[in-house]
This record gives sequence, C-alpha cells and structure tokens, in this order.
Amino acid sequence: MRIPVIVLFAPTASGKTALAINLFGKSSHSFFKGRCELISADSMQVYKGLDIGTAKPTSEEKTELPHHLVDLYQPNEQFSVADFVNLCDEKCSELYSRGIIPLVAGGTGFYIRNFILGLPKTPESDPKIREQLKNRIEKDGNQILYSELCAVDPESAEKINVNDAYRICRALEIFYTTGKKKSSFEMVCEPRKEYDFCVIILKREREELYNRINSRVDLMFNQGLENEVRQLIESGCTKEMPGMQAIGYREWFGNDYNTPEGIERIKYEIKRNSRKYAKKQYTFMNDIPGAKIVEIKDEKSTFLQVESIIESFLSERMLKK
Repeated sequence: MRIPVIVLFAPTASGKTALAINLFGKSSHSFFKGRCELISADSMQVYKGLDIGTAKPTSEEKTELPHHLVDLYQPNEQFSVADFVNLCDEKCSELYSRGIIPLVAGGTGFYIRNFILGLPKTPESDPKIREQLKNRIEKDGNQILYSELCAVDPESAEKINVNDAYRICRALEIFYTTGKKKSSFEMVCEPRKEYDFCVIILKREREELYNRINSRVDLMFNQGLENEVRQLIESGCTKEMPGMQAIGYREWFGNDYNTPEGIERIKYEIKRNSRKYAKKQYTFMNDIPGAKIVEIKDEKSTFLQVESIIESFLSERMLKK
C-alpha cells in the first residue's frame, strides 16, 4: 500500500509553520487535528546550534506539532540530499506505521524535489579523482575549482554555493569521470510509486514576501543571532564547515562583526541573500506533477484552501481502496 504524504513547500517567512500548526496542531480546530507530524525539509535546520538563523521551531511549536529531522548533525558534518531522502523515507514509513500521515514541510526545494521524484542515477564515486580534487581545493581554494565548474557545468554551478567544497568537488568528479554534466543525470520526471503525494506550494506576492523576509531577519538579530554566531565561532566553527554555509551564518565570515557598521553590513547581506534564495527555491518546484498552488492572501482563506485540498486528496484516496 502506498503511503500518503502531504508536502507543503514555501520559502522562508511565508508562514508555513503557523499554517501547519493551525491545521494539524494539538490546539487546532481542523478535522485534521493530530493526524500529521512534520518532517522538516530544511537543509540547515538539521544542524545543531544553528537555531535562530535557521528559524527552527520553538519548543512550544514542537509541542503543538512534533517536528522530525531537526538537530541531527554537527555543523562540521556533511548532510546531503541523499541523506535527506533516505531519512525522510525512514520517517514516513515509521509515522505511517503508527497511523500518522507524514507532512513534509519546508523551503529547500531541491530536497523536496528529490524526495518526490527520487534521486538521480549519478555515477558512483571515483576515489582517485575525488582525492585529487580534494587536494586541489585544499591547496588552491574553493574559488578556483568553482570557476572551473562554471566553465564545464554552469547549470550545476548555479545551484552550488562557492563555499560548498563538497558539492563543487562532487560535480567536477562526475564531469571528469563521465565527460557529462551532473545536471544531465537529473532527468527524473515522475513521482515515486511508493507514495501518494499531495503537493501544495504556497506563494505570496513578491514584494510582500520580501518585506516579510526583511522583518524576519530583523527579528533574528533581536532574538540574539549575533551572540549565537559568536558562540559557534568561539566553539571552533569555520566558514568551510557545511553548517556554516547557511544563509544567516556564512555572511559573518569576511565581514567585521566587531563594529556597528560591520553588523549592519552583515544584516544587509543576510536580507539580500535570503530574498535571492527565496526566488531561486521556486525553480525546483515549477514542474512537480499534480502540485497545487495556493496564493496567500490572508490567513483564513489560505487555511480553508489548503484544508480543502487535503480533504479532497484523502477522500479520493479512500475511494480508490
């Protein structure tokens, strides 16, 4: 029997966590109260200690609606899309065995896309080439190899941050092993058969979303983001660590955070990068088969639209049995 999975995608500051709690939380007045638990589709909430900058759910929110795949890895550990898909598969199976419908919710479109469509069949690792690339990046730095990737596979380079040494090396490794771009292996177009997906994409008017992102960043600083980052750096975190690639953290490296002017510069960069990221994330969700798009206008109408979509999905599924 295929597992029903509700997927709720929206970029940061869209209001998806509040919506999920209103629909499924312990205090919800919806028919779906208590029927789902949330699996976080956020590539950075998985890291311990990165709380404020990744807008992790509060203890109150986790009490209202259980969250999974949060706080699993140390900042120096690599967490890949394959790790996410495998852990998400395990959690979906475990939740459904308890009579709970999995709710995969977050803003990392690349991870959600691979969970829905399945991981691309990329070549196995070549240890010799991987070691050569690792040595080169340690000697020459990320920028040189990133420029090399831009030249041979610009599509993959566009999806990778210049500080992400692991993914830069992997994309180059695939190219030098096969002579093909990594992007050429990413051609899966059909949802995986082991699941019944109900995919909902939330969209806000762009200017409103950008204003909410700016306000969210201001709130993060008021909540103590500066102290959080200082503690991470003092504990030994460096800009090369996978966890430190997150927006909200990487901007502190290369800027002077000991002056008011430096802090304002960091805040500006976080806002700018968050807005660019929000726009980019939608590109991964544009052609997901069967996805329902909900334009957010106000809290009540959005709640009713999403509730209606989920109700129709579950009703149709019951009729198929």
